[in-house]
Amino acid sequence: MAVLGWLTPRRRSATARSVLAGEAAAEAARKSEQELADLAEAEARRKAEPDSESPSAPEFPVVGDDLAAAFFDLDNTVMQGAAIFHFGRGLYKRKFFQRRDLARFAWQQAWFRLAGVEDPEHMQDARESALSIVKGHRVSELMTIGEEIYDEYMADRIWPGTRALAQAHLDAGQKVWLVTAAPVETATIIARRLGLTGALGTVAESVSGVYTGRLVGEPLHGPAKAEAVRALAAAEGLDLARCAAYSDSHNDIPMLSLVGHPYAINPDAKLRKHARAREWRLRDYRTGRKAAKVGIPAAAGVGALAGGTAAAVALHRRRR
Repeated sequence: MAVLGWLTPRRRSATARSVLAGEAAAEAARKSEQELADLAEAEARRKAEPDSESPSAPEFPVVGDDLAAAFFDLDNTVMQGAAIFHFGRGLYKRKFFQRRDLARFAWQQAWFRLAGVEDPEHMQDARESALSIVKGHRVSELMTIGEEIYDEYMADRIWPGTRALAQAHLDAGQKVWLVTAAPVETATIIARRLGLTGALGTVAESVSGVYTGRLVGEPLHGPAKAEAVRALAAAEGLDLARCAAYSDSHNDIPMLSLVGHPYAINPDAKLRKHARAREWRLRDYRTGRKAAKVGIPAAAGVGALAGGTAAAVALHRRRR
């Protein structure tokens, strides 16, 4: 889902800062593309035969269409929950912020898990807190920690159904990109671990490899995501009418509307309604109550709050 702690108000048209954020994300993503491509090639060589038990590939994508690519939102589309909260859980474990900050962020994560929607105030708070946490730290340090956190808290939260869709595009010879408001470093780690091409994410400014505590442009959310996809497509020579995009959130309608093959994955109520009206394809990998009542996890209530408490996102509220 397009949830990261760094969000902007809903229903905004693209602004100059959106364009800047999109272009910065596209540039950062392309820099990591070759490394991820090499790793994906090595992984492909290790594979024997396709797993016959994997979910069936959709009729799209078209094999061999190198003018097409796929763009996947991350939070609640590829991964259960918000990447920034899982990342924050790992940072809290490593004492990047204090226990007193935990309760507020536990409530924010519980809200997201129970309601299945993004609260702009929560996300603005998370954005500011996350920036204050990383300020002064080296990018390389956070990348190393991010690798550990992925193994600890994220690897088991990947939706198998969405993973199969991404693999179908890869098997067809197409590039697959994550597009998320999560930090581009975190998104790149996840993309690499899943064997994807690369990631478009929010770009935090760094000087000489050290975070300044500022963003380049604005969070990659809503219109900024669409700008990032548009910029990357232009740089890669893609035909957006032949591309696919996948998301769970109505905030990503601008990105979904850019491509010829939009998919609503585990959609929130607004996106479900929008997708049905336009006959977009829908996939829902939630089960039982979660699918019936959009966004409500099967283990709600105390379980959600406990999960939220553990997921004390990369957040630290002006501790100084």
